[in-house]
Amino acid sequence: MVFAGKRPNNLGISNGKLASCPNSPNCVSSQSADAAHKIAPLTFTSTPEQAITNLKKIIQSLPRTKIITESQNYLYAEFKSALLGFVDDVEFYLDRNANVIQVRSASRLGQSDLGVNRQRIETIRAKFK
Repeated sequence: MVFAGKRPNNLGISNGKLASCPNSPNCVSSQSADAAHKIAPLTFTSTPEQAITNLKKIIQSLPRTKIITESQNYLYAEFKSALLGFVDDVEFYLDRNANVIQVRSASRLGQSDLGVNRQRIETIRAKFK
């Protein structure tokens, strides 16, 4: 836990939105307007309940992850890097009206993440299908 950093206080859902990404390139969000941070949300054809259950199983199957908060429409997990214990905060917001799960993955510390946050969401997306 050398480089864990402090848990951000801006996590969660506010007016149907996850927190915006900071200016640094180590964050992706499906609700971001700019191309550097934008990533597609997860889509599902199952029931919302099945989708969130499926998502939870995928997160739990990934290494060095810990689900911190979960509700019917929200999951928040911490992902820790293998080498130095850097922590990324990853959030999922189930939008029942749009049949999508909005995503946000952000590093707590540093500037660049070498694409790790984007790759993580794409890995989850591939397993989610």
